[in-house]
Amino acid sequence: MISHLHTRFFLTLVGSLAAFAVGGIVFMHVDDGGRVVHVVHSFIIFPALALCIGIATYPLTRRLLRRLERLEQAVDALGAGDLSARVAVEGRDEVARLAQSFNRAAGRIEELVAAHKRLLANASHELRTPLARVRLAVELIGESADPKRKAGLDGDIAELDQLIDEILLASRLDAVADPGADEEVDLLALAAEECARYRDVRLDGVAAVRRGDPRLLRRLLRNLLDNAQRHGAAPIEVRLTRLPGSIEIAVDDAGPTLSAEQSQRLFEPFYRPAATERNVGTGLGLSVVRQIAQRHGGDAAYRSLEPHGNSFVVTLPLQA
Repeated sequence: MISHLHTRFFLTLVGSLAAFAVGGIVFMHVDDGGRVVHVVHSFIIFPALALCIGIATYPLTRRLLRRLERLEQAVDALGAGDLSARVAVEGRDEVARLAQSFNRAAGRIEELVAAHKRLLANASHELRTPLARVRLAVELIGESADPKRKAGLDGDIAELDQLIDEILLASRLDAVADPGADEEVDLLALAAEECARYRDVRLDGVAAVRRGDPRLLRRLLRNLLDNAQRHGAAPIEVRLTRLPGSIEIAVDDAGPTLSAEQSQRLFEPFYRPAATERNVGTGLGLSVVRQIAQRHGGDAAYRSLEPHGNSFVVTLPLQA
């Protein structure tokens, strides 16, 4: 079996030229009895010969292109985040070796990402124990400690606890393909419950019911409201709008409008706009919001409001 593509194409080209040469020699030695007939035959034999050669070489080129197309699809799938994407290895030529190299690289990437996720989840889980000990120690200090310092420690512990919780949730959303609970969720009622936890938050919208994980959807709303409370300004409004085939959940605030550069990075893990770097928060809230939205077949985005203000919008399909 010929295992090099350049050898195959070279032999195909030589064979095609040889066939043309043989056809020309045979044609020139045929005494057809007239020049007109000779010209007519030239317009028939050579195109027919070219057609036959094209038909003979088509399977080789088509098979090669099909394999390259499958490889391209696997590369696109891997680039889109499907770390399990692989391509079948066919033959022993350069394309087959390229497919083997791609499979090895994809497998290694999948192993590294999985190990990273496990490490992050395990480290976050292990932090719970020393954090509990620190909290207990602060409680045992009681009234003997300086109230201001004790309040600062309590705030630091609460922020660290929230950070660990966000990291654990983000790790689970990344590592676990199982969508989790699948129940009928009344999004308007869920939004009303979450809005009741905050002051000066208005709710407006239509009733919408869709299937999903109620704990994750509640977390999505809570993170959006926490973000508006910490980094935005009153008034804060939650709006549920029904669109064709989907429901849009928007949390608006009257805070300073973010720049285009900032808005492009808002949903990145641990990103905080320069103006809010000193504010409390983990930097993971909006990233988790997008993960939860995508887990339910939707997405999250940012929109600036005129003349000032911010709107964080989650769009979820209703036919889930």
